[in-house]
Amino acid sequence: MTVLLVLGLVSTGACSMSTPAATPGVTHHPCPNAVDRNKGCLYLGVLSDLNNGPFAPLGKSLQEGQLAFWNEVNKQGGIGGYEIDIATYTRDTAYDPRRHITEFGNVAPHVLALAMSFGTAQTLAVLAQMDEANLITGAGTLWSGWQYRSTDRGLVLDEGFSYCTEAVLGLDWFAQNYYRPRTLGVVAYRGNYGGDYASGALRWALDNGATITARIDTGPDAEVGNQDIPIAEILADPPDLVLLATGPTETAEIVGELAKSGYTGRFLGSTPTWNSSLLDTSAARALTTMYNYTSPFDGWDGNSTGAQRARAAAPTEPTDFGYNIGWAMSYPMKALLTKAAESGELDRTTLRKLLAGLTVDSEGMAAPQSYGRDEPDIAAQRAVINVPDATTSLGSRTVAADYRSPTLQRISLHEPCTR
Repeated sequence: MTVLLVLGLVSTGACSMSTPAATPGVTHHPCPNAVDRNKGCLYLGVLSDLNNGPFAPLGKSLQEGQLAFWNEVNKQGGIGGYEIDIATYTRDTAYDPRRHITEFGNVAPHVLALAMSFGTAQTLAVLAQMDEANLITGAGTLWSGWQYRSTDRGLVLDEGFSYCTEAVLGLDWFAQNYYRPRTLGVVAYRGNYGGDYASGALRWALDNGATITARIDTGPDAEVGNQDIPIAEILADPPDLVLLATGPTETAEIVGELAKSGYTGRFLGSTPTWNSSLLDTSAARALTTMYNYTSPFDGWDGNSTGAQRARAAAPTEPTDFGYNIGWAMSYPMKALLTKAAESGELDRTTLRKLLAGLTVDSEGMAAPQSYGRDEPDIAAQRAVINVPDATTSLGSRTVAADYRSPTLQRISLHEPCTR
């Protein structure tokens, strides 16, 4: 039976539950920074890019949003007689799968679940260990495989769209609001992030009579040095629209250099391509006039109840739009912990069992999400479309808050777009 949890940040009162003393991440002792020292503590881990990796600005702002979310939960009574701590077992993995494996090993024995595992290859690198340990995670990645029970093993609390359907959503919006592109160029990181996004672009092109004239693999500048090769390939046969699934540094380089070289088309970027620091680069003018990016969640300037709560809870204005993503992606874990507390059992096995049939409404920040399905309802997915704007808070402005895709109403996806 599907249980609908429409989640306001309200207190879930204490209930009688039997929690074994050996249950990882569950203690009757208060959290280190407890609001109420009479409550126990549930420890959740975070594995993220927090310092020097290609997505560190996003990782930091995601963490800001998650910390604010759980602080509000704790202030309003916690869950089932416990408060939630995500700070003690937060580790920087620098977007490096090997480091992710190491830090997972350090954190896993001490936590009930992971609030977030950042990166697709990184999470896949520890998925077998998560499976063995019954360790659920919040998704710090939008790979389409997390939306299929056959590939996520019932362990990943994803929310919103996938990178694959993000490309379809973005292209439909672009075609309706600028012009219908007949030729597309795709510059994407190697791996599941870039591959998923490029696969979505191909599906849109096949359904809408367009052609991908350039499909260019790249990597972070720290790995490949620069983006000269993608830039040269785009200039050799300029497409109507360039799609990007890279990091922010590479986005600024590609957009700035192509604009400087006379490219007159436009750019559409996946969620991780943006952060507000790009407005301090030489590419700022090109970005504000030629580029849009998509997001799965209502942004800082959003009107949903969830976005309003996120703004009210921020101790200061966030450093980046990722704050709202961190806030929004925390609703599913809160729903799951609440359901487990109401069942009388807070342990890993119970969380995994209760994931199937869970439906989460993130107070309007994203479309309702159901878990445990064989495949996602892609027609129900929606996007938030944004444009850089130096005159606004966080340097970005929402131009469409609840965009639905006509192409996703027509096509079918019965397996992940990339593996």
